[in-house]
Amino acid sequence: MTTAPNPQTEKTRLRIDGDRLWASLAELAEIGAYDDAATGLVGVDRQSLTDEDGDGRRLLVSWMQEAGLEVTVDGMGNIFGRREGIQPELKPVMAGSHIDTVATAGAFDGCLGVLGALEVVRALNDAGIQTRRPIVVVAWTEEEGVRFGTDMLGSAVAAGRLTLDYAYDLVDEASLRFGDELERIGFKGMRPTRLDPPHAYVECHIEQGPILAQRGYAIGVVTGVQAISWQKVTLHGRAAHAGTTPTELRADAGLAAAQIIVEVRRMVNSGEYGQLRATVGHVRTSPGLPSVVPDLAEITVDLRNPDDALMAEAEAHLEAFLAALPESQPGLRVETKRMAKTRAVPFSDEIQNAIEASAKELGYDTMRLMSGAGHDAQEMAAIAPTAMVFVRGQYDGISHNPREYSTPEDCLAGVSVLADTIVELSA
Repeated sequence: MTTAPNPQTEKTRLRIDGDRLWASLAELAEIGAYDDAATGLVGVDRQSLTDEDGDGRRLLVSWMQEAGLEVTVDGMGNIFGRREGIQPELKPVMAGSHIDTVATAGAFDGCLGVLGALEVVRALNDAGIQTRRPIVVVAWTEEEGVRFGTDMLGSAVAAGRLTLDYAYDLVDEASLRFGDELERIGFKGMRPTRLDPPHAYVECHIEQGPILAQRGYAIGVVTGVQAISWQKVTLHGRAAHAGTTPTELRADAGLAAAQIIVEVRRMVNSGEYGQLRATVGHVRTSPGLPSVVPDLAEITVDLRNPDDALMAEAEAHLEAFLAALPESQPGLRVETKRMAKTRAVPFSDEIQNAIEASAKELGYDTMRLMSGAGHDAQEMAAIAPTAMVFVRGQYDGISHNPREYSTPEDCLAGVSVLADTIVELSA
């Protein structure tokens, strides 16, 4: 059996069962599993509020109940498993993440944080330890944002940044409403959605990047999350015959989409906006025929920046660029819709220090780094001291892909640090 390092110290040290953690990750990954033609690997497609998500939730709830947790579900479908403390009136320490995935996922993104927190509870049970503060394991709804267009949705409503009505009225590409789908899969709960602030929130997550692996660290102490801006851009042109319509008479929505794609890459390469990252991850044209000039194009633009001021400058430049597009193509119309926007979020120095100290006592060297991806922790940081443990990934830290992989040893390291931190915060 794989176990965490166990230095001889006076401090109580939980022994995390790495084999049990790995088995839980593997079993959950079977729900929504598919054969990925692009990689030749088995991936996971368990998007929020699908039948597969419902099955994954029911498995998680069964594991929580087996671990003796009191399970409740709020109006957003967020799942909470509470382990009572010696002083139940105290604010709890909360830990978790999400189990929903993108359409081409691996087994670790989000799931490691939820199952890792559950494994901490199992280890406490095994050791017969009751903490002074309660501990709550949480699985948030629709963190990815790929189905309903708003990421960190469940935690954002719980923390008060977004309203329940806003979330319920979101629709997916098939015009299915979030509130209806939540009820359909049986996870529209009765617990109040607005969360009482916990004593602290800690989230363990794969890095989803190459830095830890490149620099030889097993553990990252996350300092915060960079600003994120998502918007959908819809370009309305005129359909026309590809062979007979003179170029100067066209309103080509496809061309306009291509110009935007090139421009956001130029913005990144220019260095004018600091560490800006920009991605056009969705492109659709209509009517989608080889001999017809597109009358409509739809793209998404994802901007990220650790500097709020430089992010604002980048957004202002993009807005001006979009406004000027019709000048080169009379008849073109540009429509934008905000999908998500969050400012850069710093994490608690106190919780970062606790994570770093826990890792050091366990024998793991750490580095501090900012997250390039969005996480539920950034929403929780608005209401409670919060920080994250990053776990090293393989294959350049690729994520949102079936090649996503962290070794059993690295998962064990991250959850061992999580456990030590939770025990310290809940003492």
